[in-house]
Amino acid sequence: MADDVSGVNASRGQRWRRIAFFRRSLLALFVLGQTAVASYCLLWVLPYHGGTLLELGMTALFAILYAWIAVGFWTAVFGFLIRLAGGDRHALLRRHTDESLAQTPLAKTAILLPIYHEPVQWTLSGLKAVYRDIERSGHIEHFEFYILSDSRDPDVWLKEQEVWHSLVRELGAEGRLFYRRRPVNLNYKSGNVADFLRRWGRRFKYMVVLDADSLLGGDTVLRMVRLMEREPAVGILQTNPTIINAQSLFARIQQFANRFYSTLFATGLAAIQMGDAAFWGHNAILRTEPFMKHCGLPKLGGFGIFGGPIMSHDFVEAAYMGRADYEVWLETGLGNSFEESPPTLADELARDNRWAKGNLQHLWVMLREPGLRFAHRMAFFNGVMAYLASPLWLGFLVLTTLEAASMTLAPIEYFPEGHQGPFPLWPVWRPGWALVLAVSTFALLFLPKFLAIIDALLHRYTREYGGFFRLCSSVFLEIVISILLAPVRMWAHSRFVVSALLNLSLSWAGQNRTEETTWREALITQLPGMLLAGSWSAFAWSLDTLFFLWSLPVAIPLLLAAPTAVYLSRTGPGGFLRAQGLLQIPEEQEPPMPLLDDAKRFRLESAPESVLSPFEQAVLNPDLNRLHKALARNHRRGPRRQQLESAVSRCVKFGPEGLTPRELSGLARDRQSLCDLHKAAWRAPDSSYWGQCVSRKGLESPSG
Repeated sequence: MADDVSGVNASRGQRWRRIAFFRRSLLALFVLGQTAVASYCLLWVLPYHGGTLLELGMTALFAILYAWIAVGFWTAVFGFLIRLAGGDRHALLRRHTDESLAQTPLAKTAILLPIYHEPVQWTLSGLKAVYRDIERSGHIEHFEFYILSDSRDPDVWLKEQEVWHSLVRELGAEGRLFYRRRPVNLNYKSGNVADFLRRWGRRFKYMVVLDADSLLGGDTVLRMVRLMEREPAVGILQTNPTIINAQSLFARIQQFANRFYSTLFATGLAAIQMGDAAFWGHNAILRTEPFMKHCGLPKLGGFGIFGGPIMSHDFVEAAYMGRADYEVWLETGLGNSFEESPPTLADELARDNRWAKGNLQHLWVMLREPGLRFAHRMAFFNGVMAYLASPLWLGFLVLTTLEAASMTLAPIEYFPEGHQGPFPLWPVWRPGWALVLAVSTFALLFLPKFLAIIDALLHRYTREYGGFFRLCSSVFLEIVISILLAPVRMWAHSRFVVSALLNLSLSWAGQNRTEETTWREALITQLPGMLLAGSWSAFAWSLDTLFFLWSLPVAIPLLLAAPTAVYLSRTGPGGFLRAQGLLQIPEEQEPPMPLLDDAKRFRLESAPESVLSPFEQAVLNPDLNRLHKALARNHRRGPRRQQLESAVSRCVKFGPEGLTPRELSGLARDRQSLCDLHKAAWRAPDSSYWGQCVSRKGLESPSG
């Protein structure tokens, strides 16, 4: 029987690989062919037709950028055609009926929530909603939940312990919902997951990885486990998360674009990648044994950013899983998978600053790591281009400016550098060809958006986005905002790439989810780009009126970057457009699904903030003191004993302000220190720091 199953899986593997090879070859043919034609047009648009080194450089950069956006265009076209044909009949879910999946037994699965300095109550309320949704399915006994903290601030992780303990009691989840904080933070999120696997990984056949803002429906989790049971060759199964809960105008734009356009893009991407898909680090299920065996991340052996721990782990883990002959699938048919968007442009760019360094590291893996599948190497390259495209675009603009300046300020060169031959090279402009090239480029960028509208009409789901006219208005608004943001992102990403290549240090922190951008913050962050755009436009005006007009689509958004960032961060315009039915998504329709309704309600029910800090509560509150002592250990050994006793004395005398965060963390991790602090704080005079804390909180003296 095992041999039969193995034979069926091998046959399926060979079949989908043949189909994937055909689809990828077709994609490459379209992309490279279109890029060759566009590059030829550019050569004839340029005055010397590529006869100078400057024009050859412009053409090379143009070809790279054009090919990259052409990949996205044809991916959307593939998605449109596949949906037009009724879906991808070679998708993983199409192999099994709903009835056969429902009859498939479940296996022991861990649900992991790695966190680092996240809003505690908000984040764990989301996990509570996921727990409740799986509980409603009637199969909670197959799942265990692990909160894996890397938080360093004692006020944060003490609050995490408090909220976790409260959740365990409320959910009746003793022995099912666990919390662990690593005392040593190594290798970012991947190191956190690896720490879990070393301790408990062998207890589980699968693990589902979430992000702090992730929500996964209970039925979706069950289908993922059962699909993995049916497909033993699959190592990672990735869902396509939908952005939800957007409030600011910026977040609502991102939410609408993600939800509406991904219908085509995700379908096309899944059809092209098939079993060589990427892993996005969350909202996915992984087969634990091969992941532990094959997906350990080495330290990079290069220089600068290409040395040390791998920062962006997910694509690398997918590539290692593929190298071990396991399949990685993106399954768009698995719904009820959600995440959230950064609420402001500043938060998105702060996240991109971190991701840029991690993605650029993939160049080393792509070029140096043996045995990786070609599709995964291309996934690395696509991730690198997500950030490298910006400095390439900036470089193209610089070369274009130099070309315009040389044509205006310098005498015509009939025998320019790089030109060979006895006859002069006459500069000739072809504005008609330039117009055709511009139209072609804009078609690559914007035609997929209109294909999405046609798809919505054909499949009759325009009503889910507010109706046809509101949908078209939303698409038009999203296009305008994306045009305004493109140069701003280009300038920011260019700086991030340079910073990454110089290996400048970065700080990793939790994501902002509520604060709007202030004018001061916007002006400080956007001022360099605004000055650059103003100077460039002034220089373009001095050269030539037509060149000045050509520069405006890039210069104007940069000049307006600060007010754009401020206005888009506001929740008022976002709420107004939602009331008008614009930028609407299906998940905002009534009635909401239980998972989203629970998440919203649990977060609104969050306990009011205490006047005391979590550390102060850990010292004074008898119940919380007992909890944290139970989770702490005895660290009073050797020289640590004297250090902790000294820290306790200073904390009793001066309060937490008299200690460093590291010393506070050491006290909170030591059982005896928590005990000593609790007793001393309650005995402190009313005029002391701790006596004032008691008075402020209105606590009653604990018995005994």
